[in-house]
Amino acid sequence: MDQTQDRLSTGKKVNSAIDNPSSYYTAQSLTNRASDLESLLDSMGQGIQTIQAANEGIEAITSFVEQAKAVANTARDTSMKAELESGGTFKALGTDEEATVTIKVGEKEYTATLDDADVAITNVVGALNTAAADSGITFAASADGAGIVAKLTAGAKEGTEASVSVSGLGAVGLSDMSGTINPDARNSSITQYNEIMEQINQLAADSSYKGVNLLKDGESLKIVFNEDRSSSITVQGKSADVTGLGLKTVSEADWSTNDGVDETITAIEGAVSKLRDMASEFGNNYSIVQTRQDFTENLINVLEEGAD
Repeated sequence: MDQTQDRLSTGKKVNSAIDNPSSYYTAQSLTNRASDLESLLDSMGQGIQTIQAANEGIEAITSFVEQAKAVANTARDTSMKAELESGGTFKALGTDEEATVTIKVGEKEYTATLDDADVAITNVVGALNTAAADSGITFAASADGAGIVAKLTAGAKEGTEASVSVSGLGAVGLSDMSGTINPDARNSSITQYNEIMEQINQLAADSSYKGVNLLKDGESLKIVFNEDRSSSITVQGKSADVTGLGLKTVSEADWSTNDGVDETITAIEGAVSKLRDMASEFGNNYSIVQTRQDFTENLINVLEEGAD
């Protein structure tokens, strides 16, 4: 009667080695394996979360990189032109006529003397650029060819007062020019860009799960799939900070020319490609671990049913 009640309460015909030694130890072996796999199942779940944390970091960093590209494009489209432009129409000077052009940038003055040989706008522009070679301003013909435009270069600093005064050049029609060099927009873009770079570094450092950060070079995660540890996968970490992505902070000198901004944009496009490769690799690892987790859950059920 006791034996029958024991079988009814457990739902098992064999509850000890006395009942049936062969069946008992076979069931015990299956139960033990199911228990071992159960502990590995928890490890797989934690591994999936670690990979997921890295993937979330990649998605956020990609958003930052795309934002940085937008800032760089804004800087690229921002004119570095000083608010100085001439008017009038260029005409030939008379024989032996001279004209003096004085360029003042900040506290420095530069003087160009033009004579009757300098009647073409290209010659006038050339004389001005020779005189003001280190002034931080370059001169070029205006789009309509009727005047001169003064453009900012890397040497001219934000807020610098600049002016061009003309003496004896009335026949040429070059009027006085004055204004303030104001590359605020590009300098503002530099500040914004560098702030984004700092946020990328911080986000990459914060993408860890239980002390493992797969967005850090040199880190790795090993996930074991079976009880004798002969089946596993190792997920290698990738450097997703600014240096690892091939990016860097920029200075006023870096973006003093459009070519400098273009170099940054090219580097950003390379960083986006690297991030996509990382996301693809982590996504593949995620799928592998997820499949093994599902398989292990099903195998545990088979083992438990077999033991019962």
